[in-house]
Amino acid sequence: QVQLVESGGGLVQAGGSLRLSCAASGRTFSSYAMGWFRQAPGKEREFVAAIGWSGASTYYTNSVKGRFTNYRNNAENTVYLQMNSLKPEDTAVYYCATRGTGVAGLTPKDYDYWGQGTQVTVSS
Repeated sequence: QVQLVESGGGLVQAGGSLRLSCAASGRTFSSYAMGWFRQAPGKEREFVAAIGWSGASTYYTNSVKGRFTNYRNNAENTVYLQMNSLKPEDTAVYYCATRGTGVAGLTPKDYDYWGQGTQVTVSS
């Protein structure tokens, strides 16, 4: 059974940085794409970033381009989201997800397995 465990969330001031980690188990991690999504209170879950199986292809929502970096270490079965220059509007629960193909998807419906989420709070 696929399991995803996020960590690294917390409280940070605007302009600060956090690195989220998502550790995967249960299947061959290196064969599958990974995605990051976030959900703020009262809002729908939205796409943040995604990465293909090899790490060569990455995708970002416009609001985080240039500030967030998505990368993976297939030897450690872990995907990371480095978040710099954080803004109050980045406050949300962040989820990692995986799907049954090596090509990244950009919507929640593209993903089959989800982590439990980690809270990121950015104060102004």
